[in-house]
Amino acid sequence: MLDTIIKNGRIADGTGNPWYYGDIGIQGGKIAMVGTVEQEAAHVIDARRLVVAPGFIDGHCHSDLMILNYPQCDIKLSQGVTTEVVGNCGLAPAPCLEPYGKQLQEYVQPILGGTREWSWRTIGQYIDALAKRRPSENVSTYVAHGALRIAVMGFADRPASGRELDRMKALLEEGLQAGAIGLSIGLLYAPGSYAAKEEIAALCSVLPKYGGLFSTHVRGEGNRLVESVKEVIWIARHAGVPLHISHLKAAGRRNWGKAEAAMELISDARSQGMDVTCDVYPYNASSTMLTTLLPPWALEGGLKKMLLRLRDPSIREKVKAELAEEREDWDNLVCSTGWDKVFIASVRTESNRPVEGKHIAEISEMRGVHPAECAMDLLLEEDAQISIVYFLMSEGDVKQVVTWSHSLIASDSLHCDTGKPHPRLYGSFPRVFAKYVREERALTLEQAVRKMTSFPAQRFKLGRRGLVVPGYAADLVVFDPEAIQDHATYRDPKQAPSGIGHVLVNGTLTMREGVHTNAKGGVFVPARRCCTH
Repeated sequence: MLDTIIKNGRIADGTGNPWYYGDIGIQGGKIAMVGTVEQEAAHVIDARRLVVAPGFIDGHCHSDLMILNYPQCDIKLSQGVTTEVVGNCGLAPAPCLEPYGKQLQEYVQPILGGTREWSWRTIGQYIDALAKRRPSENVSTYVAHGALRIAVMGFADRPASGRELDRMKALLEEGLQAGAIGLSIGLLYAPGSYAAKEEIAALCSVLPKYGGLFSTHVRGEGNRLVESVKEVIWIARHAGVPLHISHLKAAGRRNWGKAEAAMELISDARSQGMDVTCDVYPYNASSTMLTTLLPPWALEGGLKKMLLRLRDPSIREKVKAELAEEREDWDNLVCSTGWDKVFIASVRTESNRPVEGKHIAEISEMRGVHPAECAMDLLLEEDAQISIVYFLMSEGDVKQVVTWSHSLIASDSLHCDTGKPHPRLYGSFPRVFAKYVREERALTLEQAVRKMTSFPAQRFKLGRRGLVVPGYAADLVVFDPEAIQDHATYRDPKQAPSGIGHVLVNGTLTMREGVHTNAKGGVFVPARRCCTH
């Protein structure tokens, strides 16, 4: 007897091929058979008039700490997501080593969320902490360059010494041996922004031994987008590693249209034999830390030193002046986009709760100060624990990247217990089906499914996941293609989607008719280093 049969569904199997009618038999957490299944089962799900697809894989998110706090993972499961990939943009909670451990914790929490525990030092120990929490979904991770650099040299704005680079290589290798996908770097964020391309290429030299992937948030997504894409292609070519570019976008009105040039660079690299891909989220606003808008030098030494600088009137004037002009040495998106496009998503204190959901220009007018002064004041008031939503892309560019064959779908979601998080946290995957498949017909159903399933599973070496094939993990989602819809908005983001009925994780029914069953069938998924799994 089988554990579960899903009957009469329209199977979109993840390959991108046309859907077909069939049944799926599940046994021992795996897909046992596909087609006409006539055996008996302990549980039967009738999928008549519904689509059955592999569980969606969120290949770029920042749920590293929130999974520990909320192991039910209902926000993502309600979207059909069965696997999350964390450790992105060079930001991760491990390794967390003295004497810089506290600096790491303070720095990453506005992105990764707070946590009631911080019991690990190494990446392997962080993975063990995940396993102890028994999450309801699967998790995989990168080794994050920012965490490596902080562990070894804090927020020092200088090249790594040979000894420091060797130490980072050893920590990277330790993470890869624990099952990490590869190395993620955030070249826009301190301390990743302090590293030259040669230093990063030297660090990437560890990856080929483990078949590791080099994933990067490029150094500039606005005026320097093209140069920044060229830089990471150079690094990947020099190190001989596959490259994945995070959330490809053209930021700032003056740069709208440059997404096509970036895509052409990727296509050219592929034509020369390089393995280069990207991911994208289906919104025209980004989300990050308010500290990201400051000149990179302002964060040298960590958040405490940054906050001390912001108390110095002369330094405040310097920051204000730099934010008012286009820069060649760093991406000043405030100048090209405007303070009225920077919305406060979450703050730490109750006293500032009223500013959540308001843009900096509006808050500065309320306070009677210059917007740059207002931003610096808020950072001081909140100990820099502020996340933002930033409207800086064109819908045309977003659509172009979403529909491109070399892009996969990811949420890039940030968690926050309070405030107004970016709606991509609650709506990314249903939004693709509602907007780009059903409404605009820019993608077929099968193309959209592939971008969320077999493509990321292949890219991140997640083994036998992402396809409806016998022997593969029974990570499955059952949804109504005519009813699937995101409801999260910028003003009211904490809204679950509709149209997704059942979600199975490793064969365990985890969402039944849109309601969490309290099952905890998720596992840590290590990268599979070879073709036989």
